[in-house]
Amino acid sequence: LQRMLSMAVEVDRSPNCSSRKIADDIFLFILHIPQRNQREALLNTMESQLLRCRLLELLFQHSCDVPTASSMSLDKILYFLSHSSVLPQFQDATATWQRWDEMLQYLSLLLLSYQTFPLTEHLRTSVTDRMDLIAQKAKPRLQDSDDISQLDIQLKMNNFINRMQKTLGQPFPPQIQEKLFMLQ
Repeated sequence: LQRMLSMAVEVDRSPNCSSRKIADDIFLFILHIPQRNQREALLNTMESQLLRCRLLELLFQHSCDVPTASSMSLDKILYFLSHSSVLPQFQDATATWQRWDEMLQYLSLLLLSYQTFPLTEHLRTSVTDRMDLIAQKAKPRLQDSDDISQLDIQLKMNNFINRMQKTLGQPFPPQIQEKLFMLQ
């Protein structure tokens, strides 16, 4: 399945467009996966970083009270950090801290996927054009919203940690502390 999804993203002239279409088609399926380990298995084994990034973007858009229309960027990831909540569909019998832990896991995965596809590779361009860009050793083009400061990151992380403290109290479980450190 993962190989077929990866090839489906790449066969189109515009991988960006095909990844959006595929993500839109399978998003509801992900929302209805009953267990966290099953959701994580699907997302962690996804071969296409671009498709995984799109799916996680949809997941966080769905969890925001006020979704943003901006394109995927580091600034948008910070927006998700500030505005997303634990998805109601994922609120099963697990403890509250485990739902926050899952959210942190997906934020980290989104950041890793985003760093892979536009920041280090030319995954927004077609395979044939990508080969030329790689041969020319051209740097991928960054967006203006990818230029964020350390202060922005620190403020958003502090706000996020304050939101979690209101819900979970202190001290955070070790898994949460580790994921917060990795995300920051």
